[in-house]
Amino acid sequence: MSVKWNLDKTHSEVQFKVKHMVISTVSGDFSSFDAHAESEDENFKNAKFEFNADVDSISTKNPQRDEHLKSDDFFNSTEYPQLSFKGSEFDGEKLNGEITVKGVTKPITLDADFGGVITDPYGNQRAGFEFTGQLNRKDFGLNWNGTLESGGLVVSDNVKLFVNLEFTKQ
Repeated sequence: MSVKWNLDKTHSEVQFKVKHMVISTVSGDFSSFDAHAESEDENFKNAKFEFNADVDSISTKNPQRDEHLKSDDFFNSTEYPQLSFKGSEFDGEKLNGEITVKGVTKPITLDADFGGVITDPYGNQRAGFEFTGQLNRKDFGLNWNGTLESGGLVVSDNVKLFVNLEFTKQ
C-alpha cells in the first residue's frame, strides 16, 4: 500500500544559483511552489516525487532582473506559468526524473540527501530531503545573453539547483 506525503511549505525552499559576468554568483528562489511524494515504505526507495513552481514567484532580490527573467528572453511566464519536475527513480542517493521548463522536458538526475523519517512532537511523521543538481538553461530555450569586453558572458549557461523539501505523512 502506498503512502502519500504532502509538502510542509514553511520548512521547504527552492533555490538556484548562476554565475554573473564570470566573476560572481547570483542566487534566486521561487516563493510559490508545491510538491508531493508517494512511497511504499519509509526508506522512499523508488518513491514518486512531483514538484511545480510558479514562475511569477521568482525572486533574485532585484525587481528589474526578476521582470527580465519572467519575460520571453528567459521563462516567458505569461505562456509558461509553471516549471515542473516528476521524479520516477529514487535509490536513496539519486533521484532521476524529468524537468519541464518553458514547455521543454528533459531528463535530469538530482543528488539527494535523505534526512530520514521522524515523528514530530504532535505525532506527525515527517521526511526531509535536500536535492541538488544542475542544468544547462539553453536546453530549455532560456537563451538571452550578452558578451563582455573581455569575451566572457553576462550569464552562465550552467544553473545550479538547490531544493530542500520537508513532507508530512498524509
